Amino acid sequence: MADLTAIFGILILLGLSYPCLMAAWELLFAGAVERARLRLERTPGRCLGMGFFTLLLSLVPILIFLNLPFGPAKFMGWVLSAGLLGFASVGGAGWASLTGSRLLGPQAGGLRGLLTGALVSELAALFPLIGWFIFTPYTLLVTLGAAWFAVLRWMPSVPRQAQAGSFAADGQS
Repeated sequence: MADLTAIFGILILLGLSYPCLMAAWELLFAGAVERARLRLERTPGRCLGMGFFTLLLSLVPILIFLNLPFGPAKFMGWVLSAGLLGFASVGGAGWASLTGSRLLGPQAGGLRGLLTGALVSELAALFPLIGWFIFTPYTLLVTLGAAWFAVLRWMPSVPRQAQAGSFAADGQS
């Protein structure tokens, strides 16, 4: 019975830690999270492509390290895996922010929207089969790509209609 209680407690703590991690990234790296959110909002396909490309490049050294019969090499493989997931979590904060702003509306941004989006994303990932094998891999790839775009400061271009609208709003058309 104690084992079951320990497992249940660990799962609850892990469930609580994900929204807290997203909030920490928002508070520590607000600019990067906002750039990731904008990138996910405007060019999710490019984020998916960048995430897939990054995963392919990272998977080769990780698998090599994990398959070497040398303890420190295996440790290095696990460190690289954890680093890749940690890096993707910066994009995950942008994903949570975007999800929260779409759920609550643009006026309810900030930490409330981010925590709501993180909770909804976490619960969606727990849904059997669809959440495990479709939602979670897609989210991992797209947030990995968004994190790269955010760190490299590659912002999507502004659509031409938005540029034309901004000149009309300024009275300079």
